[in-house]
Amino acid sequence: MTPTIHCVRHAQGYHNLTTANHHMHDPLLTPYGEQQCRDLQANFPSQSSIDLIVASPIKRTINTALLSFSHIIAEKNLKVIGLPELQETSDLPCDTGSDVEELKKEFEGKPVDLELVKEGWNNKRGKWAPNSKAIEKRAREARIWLQGRPEKNIVVVTHGGFLHYFTEDFHDQDKFAGTGWANTEFRSYYFSTHEPTEAHLIETNESRERRKGDGKGLDREEHVNLARTATEEQKEMKGIQAKV
Repeated sequence: MTPTIHCVRHAQGYHNLTTANHHMHDPLLTPYGEQQCRDLQANFPSQSSIDLIVASPIKRTINTALLSFSHIIAEKNLKVIGLPELQETSDLPCDTGSDVEELKKEFEGKPVDLELVKEGWNNKRGKWAPNSKAIEKRAREARIWLQGRPEKNIVVVTHGGFLHYFTEDFHDQDKFAGTGWANTEFRSYYFSTHEPTEAHLIETNESRERRKGDGKGLDREEHVNLARTATEEQKEMKGIQAKV
């Protein structure tokens, strides 16, 4: 029996506040993002069934995993496994991970496994290039790796842009500044039994119903941050137009 995959988008990072922060390299979570993790921990169903947690090796995703699932990590002595194939799609500084040695220092003494993260994982070239062909390939590799795991309930913490490639679902991809996933939103999937070399995901009925019932809109702070982002984008567009 193949595992159930619970996909989670990371909590709010400083780069989510405004496009002006996209120059920040591998930014951390905001205080509000940390609160989102606490809320996720309180609201995530059947957390006791989780037996594996995997995350993009970018700091905000690892921290989201550590904070959101701290209870079950401690209870079951789990580690967050860094899987480089789950990294974000662009080569912006905010979407570029840190070198392996820096990550080891950052998470020293914490339940994080970085054995799969090798030098060059963050160079955004070749396998890691920010183009659709390369992203589709590593999304498929991640699905195949997960499908072969013996665990039955796996949490995957990754990024809004990448989640569209990972789930092969591009619906509403511009809803939240380039993605249809809100910060700390989670959806659950199972693997299709067809084409094991592709490992396609199918969203569970329960997950679909949960999303319909949520009718999740933006809260006050998210509205403010979205407005900031829109303002910065308008400024950038005016600057570009002025140069033309």
